[in-house]
Amino acid sequence: MTKIAVFEAEPWEHDPYRLLREEGEVLFCQETLSAANAGAYADVRIVSISIYSILNEEVLKGLPSLEFIATRSAGFDHIALDYCRNRGIKVSNVPAYGACTVAEHVFGLILTISHRLFDAVDRTRRGDFSIQGLQGFDLNGKTLGVVGTGNIGQCVIRIARGFGMEVLAFDMRPRQDLASLLGFTYTGMEELLERSDIITLHVPSNEGTKDFLNRERFRMMKRGVVVINTSRGPVLNVQALLEALAEGRVAAAGLDVLPEEPVIREEAELVKTIFQRQHNLQDLLIDQVLLRMRNVYVTPHSAFYTREALLAIVDTTVENIRAFLRGTPVNLV
Repeated sequence: MTKIAVFEAEPWEHDPYRLLREEGEVLFCQETLSAANAGAYADVRIVSISIYSILNEEVLKGLPSLEFIATRSAGFDHIALDYCRNRGIKVSNVPAYGACTVAEHVFGLILTISHRLFDAVDRTRRGDFSIQGLQGFDLNGKTLGVVGTGNIGQCVIRIARGFGMEVLAFDMRPRQDLASLLGFTYTGMEELLERSDIITLHVPSNEGTKDFLNRERFRMMKRGVVVINTSRGPVLNVQALLEALAEGRVAAAGLDVLPEEPVIREEAELVKTIFQRQHNLQDLLIDQVLLRMRNVYVTPHSAFYTREALLAIVDTTVENIRAFLRGTPVNLV
């Protein structure tokens, strides 16, 4: 009988996966899948994971029966794809879910910054109703730079236009029909950096986008810019961001992702990585500094985390697994 293991599944997710019981045995594990527990699943044919299970070569070697990985995410940089290809392991993702969910989170971060909401709420909870130091700024009339005009980028643009913002966008594959429909302008990256009051990133994490916002690009930005990242941690160089914040070039940042967030989540993992050298300890230290800065607002990779988006993720994942079992896999990466 085919064994299907679902990792990091919340209790409410169990019911949708039970649809797979007619296809095989479904196992639920609250932990992430790792080298430490992979041996217990050596006979599993299919696994379903989130981005917090890092399936590197070491983990995959501990799963000799594995044929299919269904990641409950759009991104797949947490999976060793080259190793999977060499071993014939197929990988599917959830390419489209919660685009507007993430876009709404982008504006949650922007409004938190533009209206000083965190400080205002914190102050009034302490019984202080003074407004000194809480002056914000209007979004109407400001220029938003959107890097990446996929599904999420398009939702961000629609919301921005509703706020009366001018929108500049950069994409490796610009679509002028989309620009005409939504009322924005494609520009080169340098112009976007120079003109934007707020910059938001919506690109995947890969070798081509690593450190996409680096020291050189931060120096091109308008002084006092706000930077938002809800895509993936590695696309923004955190050392360059910290320098730009210290110089005052970047006034504030809203981050839903950090390059070393998996390590921050598990303190025990930190001790291990110091010896294994698997992570960038400098970035980890900078992440900790950013977490404590008053003009940096960090959320725990929760931009996607709404009831509607989670249901869409689970439904698509279940269908990805069923399609693989039928011999007609879909959403392969």
